[in-house]
Amino acid sequence: MKTEKFESEINTLKTFLETYCSNKHKNQIEVEKNIRYKELSFSTTLHLCEECIAMFEYSLEKLQNCPNKEKPRCRQCPNPCYEKSQWKKLAKIMRYSGLKLGLLKLKNKLFS
Repeated sequence: MKTEKFESEINTLKTFLETYCSNKHKNQIEVEKNIRYKELSFSTTLHLCEECIAMFEYSLEKLQNCPNKEKPRCRQCPNPCYEKSQWKKLAKIMRYSGLKLGLLKLKNKLFS
């Protein structure tokens, strides 16, 4: 996977997790994460609860070790690496956040 794609995937994951966590959980903390992938190294600040931080770290590990040259969407992957329970949790988070962010984008277009 190209480093640009990796960084894009991380930013998407962060946005979706923060959207979900801020609406569903309490006790978010601010955590600075240093991320390395191939020659890429960057840091990002997360505002998540402990449970969502664990999900971010799990997903980060899977993303860093993705064996595909061109990363497919996880549901279309021929060799899924997520444990079934973790995949279901992340799918729920993505579904919720995707809808929430989509509605927010629509609201901003209609009322701006």
